[in-house]
Amino acid sequence: MSDQSSSRIAILVPCYNEALTIEAIVRDFRASLPQATVYVFDNNSTDGTAEIARAAGANVRLVPHQGKGSVVRRMFADIEADAYIMVDGDDTYDAAVAPQLVAKLFDEGLDMVVGNRVTEEQAAYRLGHRFGNNLLTGCVSMLFGRTFTDILSGYRVFSRRYVKSFAAHSTGFEIETELTVHALELRMPVAEVETVYKARPEGSFSKLNTYRDGWRILMTILRLFKSERPMAFFGIGFLACFLLSVGLAVPLLSVYLETGLVPRQPTAVLCSAIMLLGVVLLACGIIVDAVTKARIEQKRFAYLAFPAHNS
Repeated sequence: MSDQSSSRIAILVPCYNEALTIEAIVRDFRASLPQATVYVFDNNSTDGTAEIARAAGANVRLVPHQGKGSVVRRMFADIEADAYIMVDGDDTYDAAVAPQLVAKLFDEGLDMVVGNRVTEEQAAYRLGHRFGNNLLTGCVSMLFGRTFTDILSGYRVFSRRYVKSFAAHSTGFEIETELTVHALELRMPVAEVETVYKARPEGSFSKLNTYRDGWRILMTILRLFKSERPMAFFGIGFLACFLLSVGLAVPLLSVYLETGLVPRQPTAVLCSAIMLLGVVLLACGIIVDAVTKARIEQKRFAYLAFPAHNS
C-alpha cells in the first residue's frame, strides 16, 4: 500500500455560487484526508462562497474568467501536488471515498481514477440528465474506445503527470469530456470506482443547463473526433461523397454504354464535383492525421517529462 502521508495531495474544488454547500465540502474532505490541502477556486461568486470557504479553512483562489473549463485550466496550472482530487462544490459526492480513490491511484500506478456515480435518489439527477449522460458516454465510447461508464462525473483523482500534460481548451461543462478524451488519447492507465451520488441540498441549484450544455458537450465530442481521429472523420466524408457520386453516375453510365451519349450533363458535372470534394476530404484527412500524430507525440513527451509517483 502507498504511504499517502508522505505525498502531497491537493483537493481542488471549482465552484460558482455554492454558499449553501461549500462549508460542508471543505469540512468533509479535511476530515477524510487531514494531510491534504483544500483549494477552493471561486469563479465570480456573488453569494459569499469565497468568504465561507476561507472561514472553513480552505485556501481560496479567485478565477475571473467564467466557466468550469477556465477554472480547471487555472487549477492545473497553479497547484503543485502528487495527487489531485477534483470535486464539484455542490456537496453531491462522498468525501469518505477519497482515500480509497487516492490509494488506488498510487497503488496501481494510475493517472486518473473516476468516481462512477451510483444513486438511488431520483432527485440526484434532473430530468433528462441520466439519459443525456448515457447518450454522451456512448458517443465517446464509440469514437474513442469503451473505457468509462460515466464520462461526466465531477469527482476525479489525477496524477501529477496527467495534470501537467493536459492542455485544456474547453471553457464550460464540456471540460469533463476533454479530460476523458485526453486519457484515452495517450492510452493512460485509468480506472473507475463506484461512489455514492447524492441529491443537492434543498435551496441549492445546478448551474448546468440541460439542453444548452448538453449540445455544447456533443459539439465538443465531434470537435475532438475531428482533431484526434482526423482520418476517420474525413474518411467518413470521403465515403459519403464517393457513394453519392457513384449513385448519381450509375444511371448516366448505363445510358452512355447503350447509346454513347451523356444525358443530363448537369448531373454528370455534379457527380464529378462531389467526387472531387471527396478526394479533397481524403487528402485533408491524410495531412491532418500526420499533424495529429506529431502533436500526440509532443503530448506524450510532456506526459513523460514528469516521473511516475513512487509507491
